[in-house]
Amino acid sequence: MRALVTGGCGYVGSHAVRELTASGHEVLLYDNLSSGHRKFSEGYKFIEADIANETRMAEALKGIDAVMHFAASAYFGESVANPREYFRNNVEAAIKLLDAVLATSARLFIFSSTCATYGIPQTLPLTESHPQAPINPYGATKLFFEHVLAAYSVSHGLRSVSLRYFNAAGAHADGSIGELHDPETHLIPLALKAALGAAPLLKIFGNHFNTPDGTCIRDYIHVSDLGRAHVLALDYLAKGGETTCLNLGTGEGTSVAAAGSRSGRSHWAKSASLLHRPEAQRPSRLVRRSQARRKGVGLAADTRPPRNSRFRLEMGAKARGFGSSVVKLG
Repeated sequence: MRALVTGGCGYVGSHAVRELTASGHEVLLYDNLSSGHRKFSEGYKFIEADIANETRMAEALKGIDAVMHFAASAYFGESVANPREYFRNNVEAAIKLLDAVLATSARLFIFSSTCATYGIPQTLPLTESHPQAPINPYGATKLFFEHVLAAYSVSHGLRSVSLRYFNAAGAHADGSIGELHDPETHLIPLALKAALGAAPLLKIFGNHFNTPDGTCIRDYIHVSDLGRAHVLALDYLAKGGETTCLNLGTGEGTSVAAAGSRSGRSHWAKSASLLHRPEAQRPSRLVRRSQARRKGVGLAADTRPPRNSRFRLEMGAKARGFGSSVVKLG
C-alpha cells in the first residue's frame, strides 16, 4: 500500500514512517519543516510543502492509497496564547487536506489525535466513552477535526481511525531519530539533558497533587509503539474496518518525579530544581484504557518486547548527540 504521511519529519510521524516501511508499505513524506527535521527524511521520498498548498498536495496524492495525518501545531500553552495559529493549522489547513483526499480514490485515513480532547478526567482510566470537553484550543482543534472525519465518513465514505494519546517518549532503536523538539517540553529528554549538564535544572510544576509523591502521574508510551499502532490501525481499515476513535496507552502511570529520577539516575538530586507552582490547570492523573482489541484493531502497548511501555526508552543517541542512554520505567 502507498501511504502519504503528513508531518512525516516530525517526532511521532517519523517513527510511524519507519514502522510503515518495516511492514512493507511504500511511503511518501510530506512536511513543511516548521517543526520537523529534514534529516528525518533521509532515504525516503519527501515533499517539502504545507498541507494547505492545494497544488502540491494534489501532486503528492497521485497514486496514494491511504493518508496518515500528523502535521499539526501541538503545544498546549502556545495554543492558549495563539489560538489563531492552531485553528488555522489544525482545522482550516487540515480540511483543505481532506478536500484534496476526496478528489482522489483514497478513502483510508489515520489521524494522530490526542487525549487532550477529553479535558479534565471525570473517571480513570480514561476510555473512549469518556465525555470530551477540552480545556485548551489544542484539544479543541483536534476534537473538531475528529468531528469532521466522522461527518465525511457518512457523506463521502472516507473511513478513518483517530488515535488519542499523551506522553510519547523514547526514540528509534537504532538511534537515528528521536526527540528533537524546539522548544523541548518533554520530561525525559529534559531530565537527561539536565543530568548531563546540557540544560538548566529540571522544573517540576507542582508537588501538591493527590498522588503518592505529590507530582502528576502520566501514561508514557514508547514512540515506536505509537508508530506501530498507526500501522495496525491502517491494517484494520484495509481489511474493511469502520471509522472509529481509539485511545493508546498502557493503562498504567508513572509520576513525574519517578520518571525524572530514573531518567537522571544518580544525578537526579543535582538536576531537579525546586518545585514550581503549576502555570495552568493540570489533572493529577492521566491514564487511559483502549477498546482497540474489542474493536478488532489488535493494538497493545507491549506487542513487541522489550520495547514496551513498562518501559524501555532508547533516547536517540545519534539524534540527540548525547551518547547512548537507556532508561527503564516500571
